[in-house]
Amino acid sequence: MEYEAVIGLETHVQLKTKSKMWCGCANTFGAEPNTNVCPVCLGMPGVLPVPNEEAIRLTVLTGLLLNCEIPRFAKFDRKSYFYPDVAKNYQITQYDQPSTRNGWVEFEWNGRTQKVRITRAHLEEDVGKNTHFERHSGVDFNRAGVPLLEIVSEPDLTSAEMAYTYLNTLTEILHQGGVSDCDMEKGMVRCDVNVSVRPKGATRLGAKIEIKNMNSFSGVRRALEHEIPRQIEALSRGEKLRQSTRRWDDVAGVTEEMRTKEDAHDYRYFPDPDLMPLVPGETWLAEVRARAIELPLARKQRLMRDYQLPAGDAEVFRGDPALSRYFEALAPQAKNPKAVANWIINNLLAKLAELHHAEKAEQAGIGLDIEAMSLSGLADLKFPPSALLELVQLVEAKTISNSAAQQVFAEMFATGKTPERIVREKGLAQVSDAAVIEEFCDQVIAASPKIVADYQSGKTAALNSLKGQVMKLSKGKANPVLAGEILERKLKSP
Repeated sequence: MEYEAVIGLETHVQLKTKSKMWCGCANTFGAEPNTNVCPVCLGMPGVLPVPNEEAIRLTVLTGLLLNCEIPRFAKFDRKSYFYPDVAKNYQITQYDQPSTRNGWVEFEWNGRTQKVRITRAHLEEDVGKNTHFERHSGVDFNRAGVPLLEIVSEPDLTSAEMAYTYLNTLTEILHQGGVSDCDMEKGMVRCDVNVSVRPKGATRLGAKIEIKNMNSFSGVRRALEHEIPRQIEALSRGEKLRQSTRRWDDVAGVTEEMRTKEDAHDYRYFPDPDLMPLVPGETWLAEVRARAIELPLARKQRLMRDYQLPAGDAEVFRGDPALSRYFEALAPQAKNPKAVANWIINNLLAKLAELHHAEKAEQAGIGLDIEAMSLSGLADLKFPPSALLELVQLVEAKTISNSAAQQVFAEMFATGKTPERIVREKGLAQVSDAAVIEEFCDQVIAASPKIVADYQSGKTAALNSLKGQVMKLSKGKANPVLAGEILERKLKSP
């Protein structure tokens, strides 16, 4: 029997706020254990939570970015469970009336646009962090109370690679939208995986197996690549799968059962009596809507449509909003937007990368990977965007050659001088005077009888050698197209 996988994901994302969800403690990473805490974080008797409005704004903003409905009534609930990292013995979350619901995420998959439905994106608080030592364990409550968004997908994913692509798309949207920094190394994104298998073509879901607390997307992919065949093999042996929670052992490359799965009633949800319901007004919602961004995939599709950019170029701009804005400041004025994109992607980015590596190496003594370098690098450029457009126009007008343009760009980057000034000072203007180029061609033909004979005997590639000599003789200033045309005409003449 042939089986298929059915996958749903619960993605937990820390929100980008200065303070925690219910108190004024700092929402920062890396502090000494239990230093960003207060009686509210630690669940002391008699304390009252005060909601962080920015966290609520970011939750609704996420709903807008994920095409969700924004209910006009939402509430907070208590989810009761007893773990060492939950000081209150309950977690404040949203259960049956969340702040967002019924949305979707679109991404490119196998050459087409794939849609994954979002059940809800609800607001809750993070819990502390357990650390296990050789003979004892410790709990750090710095993370307790940090605003956390749980984004629950419908079981619309069908493979490990598809789940990996969805997760990358989701965090790209949230990062570009200013919702979260999505730094997985700092624990800002974690994921629970719900996976089952069923006979291909069946509509009824199989037993749901949850894999808890995945802290990398590549780990999610590897866990699914193990778990899906494990379930299929078990069913093929006649074994009955049961709903359960498993953990992923990344070293051994296997999942291991932790416990049979709790149902919702096991957590004894009930409305939090200390918190009022959320009833957003139209003015408040309008302020949040004003913060919504163009989605990365929509940007890519629009750049391809409006400027006829190839998919590869548009993909670069999709992943970098600052670079995309730079391009769009120039593209409407350009005769050929593709030429502008080429200079930004192939030249400007390379220079920014070079500068970024040099700065990091100086600071840390090593070269580091580049992250978001364009955002800071573009702001520090010594020349305005209009100068890059001017350079492109000089090349298109054949005022300078492509090789001369590289020299001009390097000088622009270093000094901030205008392209026209650099061309004038360095004498880089291209020679397009046919009479002058004809003299260069005559000299090269006279000095290269063997190459001329090769060309005239049918070896057409010999023309490139002659053209190269013309460029060398003219110190790179001759118009190469015109030089080729003149050489070809002279060599074909009787």
